Amino acid sequence: MRFPPATGVGSMPGGDTREAAKTVTGSFEDFPFLPELPARGPGADMIGRTAGMLVELYARVEPSGWRVGDRPGRDTKRARSWLREDLDALEEFTQGYEGDLKVQAVGPWTLAAALELKNGEAALSDAGACRDLAASLTEGLRLHLAEVHRRVPGARLLLQLDEPSLTAVLRGQVRTASGYRTHRAVDRQVVEATLREVIAVHGGPVIVHSCAPDVPFALLRRAGAAGVSFDFSLLTERDDDAIGEAVEGGTRLFTGVVPGTDGPLSDPAGSVMGVRTLWRRLGLHPGLLTEAVTVTPACGLAGASPAYARQALAHCVRAARSLADNPE
Repeated sequence: MRFPPATGVGSMPGGDTREAAKTVTGSFEDFPFLPELPARGPGADMIGRTAGMLVELYARVEPSGWRVGDRPGRDTKRARSWLREDLDALEEFTQGYEGDLKVQAVGPWTLAAALELKNGEAALSDAGACRDLAASLTEGLRLHLAEVHRRVPGARLLLQLDEPSLTAVLRGQVRTASGYRTHRAVDRQVVEATLREVIAVHGGPVIVHSCAPDVPFALLRRAGAAGVSFDFSLLTERDDDAIGEAVEGGTRLFTGVVPGTDGPLSDPAGSVMGVRTLWRRLGLHPGLLTEAVTVTPACGLAGASPAYARQALAHCVRAARSLADNPE
């Protein structure tokens, strides 16, 4: 499955919806994404935004975070309103667009780790609540993807599930409300099966993003992910076998090689030097690089300045071009 050589992760700085859409579509002419602007406040953050997509489940903001509620209150309405604004802006700047388009939402396990039940504990503490949440998310994603397709009918949609808490869920490292204990690790087969069910909602490609260490590449591949997005700087040689198997199995690597916060940027060739080194270490054919790698920032750009965010996205395009021109 082929993808364009560069794109972004999701979040952008500031609160100007039209400016963000203009920047993203201008930077990635063949692989734009729906920007997220968490600086606007609760409901624009990744958890609140996805909570607003849920069907027959609602959430409100409490001092401790997002908590399940009985009805759609102002927080849910605000999240849905901002998403509509973002879609309006994207539609404006993608008139007549035909190509790949990425949309993002929080995956079921990070959502279960972050969304509180009425007793204040994470939904992760209740297996039934996890199932209900995954089912609600699946239906919400189906409706969301249909709406994006209606607005940008010529696009091939790619769904990105953000799962930064996935490794913590698998290892039993998600803290309880008291902070003194951790929730029990979820069985890997249950995690995989739930991800497979959510991934199946989309007839097109689905990738899973995590900017945390120790991304479970093999599990995500078995669950049906067409690609895995990750912070390249967090890789260790322990990941080599899983990455090699993923590449040979046709999984796309969305390699986060460009820093997500303000700082000096190396030359484009330097940004992807580590990717070339990994390829040589794994004994993979250089010709596979462009077939298997999409260049992205290390994570979202919400913490960057607007000027740096624009530079980072443009740098991703130049780094991907360098990789294609000089794969050796």
